[in-house]
This record gives sequence, structure tokens and C-alpha cells, in this order.
Amino acid sequence: MANAKFVIVLAIVALVAAAVPMTEALTCGQIQGSLAPCLTYLKSGGAPATGCCKGIKDLVAMAKTTADRKNACNCLKNAASKVPGINPTFASALPSKCGANIPYKISTSTNCNSVR
Repeated sequence: MANAKFVIVLAIVALVAAAVPMTEALTCGQIQGSLAPCLTYLKSGGAPATGCCKGIKDLVAMAKTTADRKNACNCLKNAASKVPGINPTFASALPSKCGANIPYKISTSTNCNSVR
């Protein structure tokens, strides 16, 4: 009888654990993937492509925690300094061009530790 109760409790715990989604930290790969359609705009300016704006809005939606936002900031900062031909003015204007609210400037000079 005690074993049956234990099995039932264990089954309930397993069901509850399966119902709670596991959250993973936002990875640099996800961030770069979201913004890959923005490369043409970041180098040449003009109007960002629809896929670019969707990517930046998706990134804002995915970065729910302070840790995610700091990680996104660091990843964007790194990418901005390593990808040749990115225009810093275009990069910092990207969120507003897409109607996205990012709480920091996309720039190699951004202090990502101050992102909340």
C-alpha cells in the first residue's frame, strides 16, 4: 500500500515537472540568428528588411530577464566589433527604425553591466 502511494506521488511530481517549461538562457547563437537578416541594413542603411525587424522584435520578446538582456547586449556588442562593415550609426538606429524598444544602445561602447 505504501509503495502504491509513493508511485502515485512520484507520478504527480513527474507530471507537474513536465508541465513547467524549462527556461534556458538566451544564447548568442539565438541572438545572432534573430538579427542575421539585418546585416544588409547594418552595412548599407536604408530601410531594414521585414525579417530584420521581426528578428529584433523577437529578440526583445525573448530577453525577459536582466541576465538575458545583459547577454544580448554583450553578444550584440561583440558582433558589432567583429563583423566588418557594420556602420555604428545604423546599428544604434536599428531598434527605433523597427519600432522596438531595447533598453540600451547597440554600440561597441555600451556598458552591458548597467543593463537592467
